[in-house]
Amino acid sequence: MTSILINGWFLHKPNTGSGQYLRLLLKHISTEVSGIDIHVISPLSAQLPDDCTLHVYDTVDRHINKFIFEQITVPRIAKKIGADVLHIPYWAPPFRSPCPLVVTVHDIIPLLIPEYNHSLLLRIYTSLAAAATQGASHIITDSDSSRDDIVSHLQLPESRVHTVHLGADDVFSPERNPNSALRVSKKFNLPDTYILYLGGFQRHKNLRHLLAAWTWAHPIASKDCPLVIAGRLPNNPDGYIYDDLPNLAAELGISDTVMFIGEVQEEDKVALYQSASCFVFPSSYEGFGLPPLEAMACGIPVITTGSGALKETVGDAAYLVSDPVDARELGAAMISIIVDEKLASDLQGRGLIQSAKFSWGKTVVETLRIYQQCMI
Repeated sequence: MTSILINGWFLHKPNTGSGQYLRLLLKHISTEVSGIDIHVISPLSAQLPDDCTLHVYDTVDRHINKFIFEQITVPRIAKKIGADVLHIPYWAPPFRSPCPLVVTVHDIIPLLIPEYNHSLLLRIYTSLAAAATQGASHIITDSDSSRDDIVSHLQLPESRVHTVHLGADDVFSPERNPNSALRVSKKFNLPDTYILYLGGFQRHKNLRHLLAAWTWAHPIASKDCPLVIAGRLPNNPDGYIYDDLPNLAAELGISDTVMFIGEVQEEDKVALYQSASCFVFPSSYEGFGLPPLEAMACGIPVITTGSGALKETVGDAAYLVSDPVDARELGAAMISIIVDEKLASDLQGRGLIQSAKFSWGKTVVETLRIYQQCMI
């Protein structure tokens, strides 16, 4: 039986992109595939699908210990269990592996966006990851856009870099559960209508420009339709990668129509999407863009940009703004969705069709194909 060892460092960070990818990969590979022995190594205990074997090796979540876990512990366990393939599901491959190495590089944002160069530690870590990636048998990435960036900037042969699109999990659908909707509404004190952002808070997500756009849109939306910003805000905004968004909202005079609702658990996401009037995601770069796809799968009109892989993900099913930092254009997009019911309905229908083109079933099949190529 083929044995695969997967690095599970992000098992305990489900709200990160890498954490979601790992969780869904394990969920679907265990339910849709037979004849493969899946092992996961993690610094902490966690509940996994029944068909997965967990190996726990305690460490402290600090940078040096993370590096030791990735570079020493993971390859050592791969050798110990006789793994046929070692899969690192985020951009942190070991320099040496006892078996063929597959690395998922969702994006190379630290190489592409200047704000990330401010941190010396991040520059060193990124340089090490880039060098170690040269030794991978195969690289998986989420989009053709990311694939082009990886081939160009890491100077890798095209034959070793494979696009494997992600999909919205099957829990994301337009079928509403009234009990879940009521529970989530009460939990976050939500009104009947709102515009939603759900995602990260790094500078390239353009939340500061979203708030500036809201100064144009909120008089049309009124206090009965606030902008809801979901996700755990950064503890110490540094002014480089993270902004102090509540303070910025206060400076712009829009605090009374912006709600920061904090961290959202996975079980609350579907109802949060479904109850929104629209979903706005003004990012300047994405390796894929999973939140817009999830929102479309829930039957919600989406406003986003054509930057990075986003156009590849949403196709013609979203309202695309040409400049993510143009507050007036982004504000006009939100107003359009609010006042034009026909436009909103058209985007809802297009979004459901577009999101159905992506599935985790396809993701798993293509990932297994890459595992098999390692053993030829």
